[in-house]
Amino acid sequence: MPRLLVALDRGLTHVDMAAHQGERHMRLGYLGVGNMGQPMAGKLLDGGHEVWVFDVREEAMKPLLERQARRAASPEALADACETVIVSLPTLAVFREVVIGSGLLSGKAIRTLVNTCTVGGAFSREIEAACAAKGIVLVDAPISGGVVGAKAGTLTTMVAGDHATVAALQPLFRLWGPTVVTAGDKPGAAQIMKLANNLLFAVSLVGTAEAMTLAGKGGISPESMLHVLNNSTGRNFSTMVLFPQAVLPRTFEFGATFEILMKDVDLAIEQGEDLGVPMWVCQAARLVLKHGVFQGRAQQDLSRTIEIIEDGTRTG
Repeated sequence: MPRLLVALDRGLTHVDMAAHQGERHMRLGYLGVGNMGQPMAGKLLDGGHEVWVFDVREEAMKPLLERQARRAASPEALADACETVIVSLPTLAVFREVVIGSGLLSGKAIRTLVNTCTVGGAFSREIEAACAAKGIVLVDAPISGGVVGAKAGTLTTMVAGDHATVAALQPLFRLWGPTVVTAGDKPGAAQIMKLANNLLFAVSLVGTAEAMTLAGKGGISPESMLHVLNNSTGRNFSTMVLFPQAVLPRTFEFGATFEILMKDVDLAIEQGEDLGVPMWVCQAARLVLKHGVFQGRAQQDLSRTIEIIEDGTRTG
């Protein structure tokens, strides 16, 4: 049996489930199989589950269909076929249109909606109300680790929702990565976890871009600087993963856009203001990212943040 270390009376519930054999295979719907959704749906196929998929882009579904995933003709058809539907969509507007505005929540089979998107606490409450009106249980399950983590199966999943439903879904979350942390039984709590993580990522991304540009202007090789940072107090995800993989080789293929990170930073600042938390440093990072958007970088890979700083050294 899986081992759960649970403190249900406390604010955070840490879940440590040992992998085990004989998990019940499920029929699962996956709505949105883009950069993140495609490898995450693939991990569910790896786990032996029957996966139905829908995406507006045929090319996004094709690799999964070639692995015997089932095609749904629409979001409504997905909810007609599957009791559990997982959602990975890029923006709040798309989520509202496809999930709330379409017939997804009126599907004949759907009983549980798993939201892996970063949408913030207020929007999560809106989703929960729409689900409750249809007798559907919402499980909040934003993930962290990027496309690299999704492909490697090393994502962190932050979960909030009905305890029994969350427990039943634990084996699915473990297919995405070994770290699953439960924030409580109310959807929205996991969103706060995710926003806190992402605002720190945004700040460290901009800070790393500044530090690396400073080092380069001072005649230090980027390899030497990263070696120091990754063995010193400046170590962070950008120095350990993003810069070595996407910036130093100048491929700029981390897998997430400025637009996506701007959404998360905006939501984090909004959440902080709602809770009365000053967001001074996050605001400064947002200015840099917003400048990139004004330059026309909204759809560019966020690893190009370094170019914003480098451009500043040429014009300053």
